[in-house]
Amino acid sequence: MKFYGWLGLLIIFLAEIGLIFENSFVMSYMTPLSWTGYIMFMDALLFKLTGFSYILKKRREFLWMLPWSVLVWLLFEAYDLYMNNWYYVGTPDSIPVFWLSSAWSFSTIIPGILLTYEFVKYLGPFDKLRINKWKIGPKVMKSYVVMGTVMVLIPFAFPMEIASYLYALVWSGYVFLLEPINEWLGGKSFLPDLRNGSPAKLLNLFAAGIICGLLWEFWNYWAYTKWIYTVPGPLGAGPKYFEMPIIGFLGFLPFAVEMYSMQNFLMALIGKYSPALVAEKAVKAN
Repeated sequence: MKFYGWLGLLIIFLAEIGLIFENSFVMSYMTPLSWTGYIMFMDALLFKLTGFSYILKKRREFLWMLPWSVLVWLLFEAYDLYMNNWYYVGTPDSIPVFWLSSAWSFSTIIPGILLTYEFVKYLGPFDKLRINKWKIGPKVMKSYVVMGTVMVLIPFAFPMEIASYLYALVWSGYVFLLEPINEWLGGKSFLPDLRNGSPAKLLNLFAAGIICGLLWEFWNYWAYTKWIYTVPGPLGAGPKYFEMPIIGFLGFLPFAVEMYSMQNFLMALIGKYSPALVAEKAVKAN
């Protein structure tokens, strides 16, 4: 395995040791430290097992992914300002440190999910599973876009006390909104797989969401700087896995798919509208 994979494991190990001895730096930055180590390890492991690597083979996409992950999560933070489904404790008093540490944490979200997805795909637990082929034609795709748009906007049509119950719409709406658009732009999408009767890609993403959810909640619970849920309704009640109500893990399934859709949307836009590609098409047209 490449050296940075071992370095990633070392970061996780030292973070756990620092947690045991209540090191102030580790307690404050447990989440980004652990996820940085995890991303390094998983990328190196995948390179060894499959030859796939964002860091070594898809560096351009990886460098786009990091700031995009920050922007995507800030979008969900904007929702939370209105819906009040979680809040943070132990955040740094210094404004620059607060934003830098937040950006560090948020930048690990999409890479963590997509690398976990690639690992689950390598294991192939759903490869042989088949379902009835979905008939997803142009009209259905347009209806998905309309439905997704309604889902992501409708929480703002209600008072805050009602909007806080509509989190399921936000955690799945962008999938319906972006998947058809990704296909229209020529980007990656799981819709062709469903048309062919293969649910493997979708189920792999679901599994990646659960795995990452388990790790997020585990590393978050012990930290000084962390989030606490205030989710109302049935998802906020019942037994918990650390801070997360058990039934709330259902939210990690569509969330992983959303991160996949959002990353592919970005790359489709870059691929279709990058200045170099537009210039190349203009030359060919002439």
